[in-house]
Amino acid sequence: MQELQGILEKSKYSYEIIQHEKPIISKQDGTKYFGIEVGQTAPTLILKTDKGFFALIVSGRRSKVKFEKIADILGCGKVKLASPEEVQKVTGFQVGSVRMVGLDLPCVIDKRLLQYDYIYGGTGQPTFTLKIEPQALNELNQVIAAFD
Repeated sequence: MQELQGILEKSKYSYEIIQHEKPIISKQDGTKYFGIEVGQTAPTLILKTDKGFFALIVSGRRSKVKFEKIADILGCGKVKLASPEEVQKVTGFQVGSVRMVGLDLPCVIDKRLLQYDYIYGGTGQPTFTLKIEPQALNELNQVIAAFD
């Protein structure tokens, strides 16, 4: 968490790290707990491809991710979700609490997130959530693509 705090303090974006008693597992839990639109929830998914691992940050408003479309964007033959073991190995975090900024992976972001003043996502700790301006994703990650 200290590393994340350091990254955030150096940025020009406003943010808040919010502590809660129980992990927030689903987008429904997040909308209820924070009183936000489902589109403001921003899970970080880890993708396994034939070109390595990528982070994908999506809007909770998206009901399904089209992996074929992501494969085209990345120029990959195959794209799938990394296994929980792979996520832990590649990021150091468990599935469901992968942090939204500062990962050492190339990143693809969902443009739908940019319409909000703030988005909510992982910090690496299951009982903490990061609230941040979505434009920060571009500066604090290795963004290589965005999609609609």
